[in-house]
Amino acid sequence: MYRAPHKCPVCNGKLLITQMTCSSCDTRLEGQFEGCRFCSLSPEESRFLLIFIKNRGSIKDVEREMGVSYPTVRAALDGLIASLGLTSDGQPPDGAQDPGTADKKADPSAEDGKAPGAKTRPATDPRKAQARKDILALLAQHRITADEAANRLKEL
Repeated sequence: MYRAPHKCPVCNGKLLITQMTCSSCDTRLEGQFEGCRFCSLSPEESRFLLIFIKNRGSIKDVEREMGVSYPTVRAALDGLIASLGLTSDGQPPDGAQDPGTADKKADPSAEDGKAPGAKTRPATDPRKAQARKDILALLAQHRITADEAANRLKEL
């Protein structure tokens, strides 16, 4: 049996399950069903999740089993959290934002007195820099695909 796709091959949108069939009696159900959030994980994320659970959440043990550093495990865990639509920092999932911060995010120069549209150089966040390195390390070790690395880098 094949693994069910979770993204449209044409537009990359989320696929909706519309039919299910019983493997014993061939009963068919039609409608619109939500897919399992774990089923949409990449094979690399599923592997990481199984290793993480097997090691009872011990990052040190996950490091040892996967042969990677602490920051690499943290980056993989952060990527998994994001893929599941969860947050570890109290921020709303899926890019939702507090309505009061929408204007500030749209024009970051407005709050620092610079003219609207003035180019500002983003501050370098050491955590994001490390996360980028970790994602690239996972890619170099063939633990994630190029598409998965690109998605994770976009999420930073």
